Amino acid sequence: MPEADPLHHTTAADGDGELNAFLQREAHEHRLAFDAFMGALGAPFAQMLELWDASIRQGGKLLVFGNGGSAGNAQHLATELVVRYEKDRAAIAALALTADSLLLSAAANDLGFEALFSRQIAGLGCRGDVAVGISTSGRSPNVLAGLREARARGLHTSGLIGRDGGEMRALCDVAIVVPSQVTARIQEMHLLVTHMLCKALEQRHGSGNGTIR
Repeated sequence: MPEADPLHHTTAADGDGELNAFLQREAHEHRLAFDAFMGALGAPFAQMLELWDASIRQGGKLLVFGNGGSAGNAQHLATELVVRYEKDRAAIAALALTADSLLLSAAANDLGFEALFSRQIAGLGCRGDVAVGISTSGRSPNVLAGLREARARGLHTSGLIGRDGGEMRALCDVAIVVPSQVTARIQEMHLLVTHMLCKALEQRHGSGNGTIR
């Protein structure tokens, strides 16, 4: 009878131990990212909230964009503001530039992927609106192009970024940066701060019908 390979022989207890160790490592990494992020969040959060709120009250809107998981976060943010986060209140004007598949494919095919967001901002952005770029690296070419177009057209610019902020940081009037090198942890913090911004805006705008623009 051939001898069992100890490298491939695990008991249920071994499997549970490995799984628990994995979960603890992931949770620990999340806690480290959370603590580092929250420690420096106060000032940029207040600045971003004021920028968004002032634009909305003056008839502006948020134009939100990013790639991959950040595109999902852009749509999540816009949906929470237009519909509701927790409480019924007037709709808040926000638009994700990542949701129209026809427009996205046409822009990428005809103009190039780098123009994906800048073209939409050229067509939809108005002076006083806020461009909200989301990028875990701070270096996504189409996000950078979108922010440059926004500045050229008189929009305010803000960003949710990761790592050291990259080139994107200098293009934002206000930036919230997650000081982590791990994409998953950055995305988790971006979702957290997205929810907090939605809740803070909702509390400021209270109840009511119609659209806040």
